[in-house]
Amino acid sequence: MSLRIEDYALLGDTHTAALVGYDGSIDWLCLPRFDSAACFAAILGGPDNGRWLLAPAGERRAVARRYRGDSLVLETDHANADGRVRVTDFMPVREDRPVLTRIVEGLRGRVAMRSRLCLRFDYGHIAPWIRGDGRRRYAYAGPDTVVVDAGVDCRTGAGTCSADFTVGEGERVAFRIAWCGPREQPPGAFGAHQAEAAAAATERWWQRWVEGCTYRGDYRQAVVRSLLTLKALSYAPSGGIVAAPTTSLPEQLGGVRNWDYRYCWLRDATFTLMALLDAGYEQEAVAWREWLLRALAGDPRQMQIMYGVEGERRLTESTLDHLEGYADSRPVRIGNAASGQVQLDVYGEVMDALHQARSHGVPPQQDAWEIQRALMDHLESHWRDPDNGIWEMRGPLRDFTHSKIMAWVAADRAVKAVDHLRLDGPVESWKRLRQEIFDDVCENGYDTRRGTFTQAYGSKTLDASLLLIPSVGFLAATDERMTGTVASIEKELCQDGFVQRYTTTEGTEAVDGLPAGEGAFLPCTFWLADNYIMQGRTDEGRTLFERLMALRNDLGLLSEEYDTSNGRLIGNFPQAFSHVPLVITAQNFQEGGGPAHHRSNARPPFRGRGKTDAAGQESGGGRRT
Repeated sequence: MSLRIEDYALLGDTHTAALVGYDGSIDWLCLPRFDSAACFAAILGGPDNGRWLLAPAGERRAVARRYRGDSLVLETDHANADGRVRVTDFMPVREDRPVLTRIVEGLRGRVAMRSRLCLRFDYGHIAPWIRGDGRRRYAYAGPDTVVVDAGVDCRTGAGTCSADFTVGEGERVAFRIAWCGPREQPPGAFGAHQAEAAAAATERWWQRWVEGCTYRGDYRQAVVRSLLTLKALSYAPSGGIVAAPTTSLPEQLGGVRNWDYRYCWLRDATFTLMALLDAGYEQEAVAWREWLLRALAGDPRQMQIMYGVEGERRLTESTLDHLEGYADSRPVRIGNAASGQVQLDVYGEVMDALHQARSHGVPPQQDAWEIQRALMDHLESHWRDPDNGIWEMRGPLRDFTHSKIMAWVAADRAVKAVDHLRLDGPVESWKRLRQEIFDDVCENGYDTRRGTFTQAYGSKTLDASLLLIPSVGFLAATDERMTGTVASIEKELCQDGFVQRYTTTEGTEAVDGLPAGEGAFLPCTFWLADNYIMQGRTDEGRTLFERLMALRNDLGLLSEEYDTSNGRLIGNFPQAFSHVPLVITAQNFQEGGGPAHHRSNARPPFRGRGKTDAAGQESGGGRRT
């Protein structure tokens, strides 16, 4: 591929999303929703797998690009020897159908332009029929129809629609593609005037949404861009939130860690929800809760770690062998087999998210509490079960320490729902469960010789998920067990100033079932910054936070991981799980203390050798501070 992952910009309509490179090529788009088959898949193959190039003909360079204010309306300026043009790209926030619009505006001189639209349905596999003439064409393939409107005459051939034209200073030429179902009526008339009006309306919609942001700290611009990205990854009809709009962008260039992230992870969605809540967006919390209730409906024993955007459960994983993969990273996968894994931590995430929503003033709903009670009934008899862990290990099931801690979180939030919010439940039983889990974790998940919590019971391996211990309120960041864990992670998991998820050496292949090697996982580094803040090491936290901020591309977007050896963003892009901790860590600097949504739950520090109970009380010689 000629473009790096960070060379792409995000377009979105709260139903699906597109990636457009600075070279003017839209290389990824799924229609009509995030998890539909792609009609532009060039990012995972090449131009023949579908893309839309709109740029000056011949030699040129992109000299600037930006979003219009706080919106997802993208402007890219191109220049060559003949002059300068601006291409404005956007997707109107969905009303009845997905639409992608592009406007070419002459800024200086007279510039020859070219549009090369290559639609390939089913992830670059199916070339459509293209019918019509003049300035409107129709591309058909099975259930898909894409209507192509152009401000100039087009020509077709071999499943492509092309146009060559010239723009002078002050002139505008607009293009649009719109997806239609098999029996739907095509959209109405289109021209430059309609395109400009749609761009202005789209910009206003995003600007109005941003007005609800309550963050006023030092990093407002970065926080707002991250919040816009999170909103763009939400599926408006259901309230579901996808982890990323892409599949198979690699966690190691040329490697096999290539996954489909176009689904709703309970974990990622709850982190996203709490970041939005803390920024003032309660409506998104209500919508997510409705999605959650539909997704979880049924037996709690059948709860999955992820679902489709409408709550679909069957996310069968398969490979697309006709695509060579980004940077020759194979296989390209669609679907995700991790949907069938057992991950105990999601019980804690769901219980915490619903608790935080109520604590932020979202009105309680009886159905939600009934589901929570059912989840607790199941967890009481299964929290000791081994699982696949937060990182979706494809090796044997283990007693992952983080999973047990999140089971504690589930019990803790159930107790608080009764004690603080006056909901009905067997609170004394839940308190005993909370204490039992706490004692078990401190006994079996902590290596007293090394002075650190470990990845799994009996393991010597470290895991960056342990950095979340203070955030969820299990122990204070200043507890000596936590300061020891942070020191161990700094020593063993930090590489070139960033944190690895866990040790990935040849000796640990049996843990995750995959070959060693991946980039630094960006959320983990944010979690380390949070610990610095909570430990009072604010300057170190700010230095680390700003190092992470520097990794964002020119539009403020982050992927999942960072390749320190090549200095590149890697993994699916943009990644909700990277933008969420950016928002939370920025809020921590503003408000002073642990992560904003858990600060009141933090344990007091452990100073002595006594036993600490699950409510933070010490006994047997310890000293409470």
